[in-house]
Amino acid sequence: MYQAKLEKDIRCPLEYGLEVFGGKWKSRIICVLAVKEVLRYGELRREMGNITDAVLASALKELIASQLVSRTSYDEIPPRVEYSLTDRGRSVVPILRSICQWAGFHYKEDYSSAMVHCRKCDYKPH
Repeated sequence: MYQAKLEKDIRCPLEYGLEVFGGKWKSRIICVLAVKEVLRYGELRREMGNITDAVLASALKELIASQLVSRTSYDEIPPRVEYSLTDRGRSVVPILRSICQWAGFHYKEDYSSAMVHCRKCDYKPH
């Protein structure tokens, strides 16, 4: 298993927040679960689109460790596991929506091509 050569040096709350919920996949997982509420692994993978199993599993483990996502395992055959946002995870959703709105507005200024908006986002272009 990979071990970082240096310990993480988080010096401000913004760095911590970006570490916990930032990045392409973790933020998208949060947005999908905010809309769908509870999903099994396969359903979540289909909703995410072009994500590999390894990346999805890794991102889910990080989100669970950060207490943003809850994993509920049922003692059934076949096994059933469901993922949902915790209260802490739901508290991130307004932040991600604000980032989406800001990015949607400024993307138009920086690029001539149209942005394909996330189907799960409630952002509406002006």
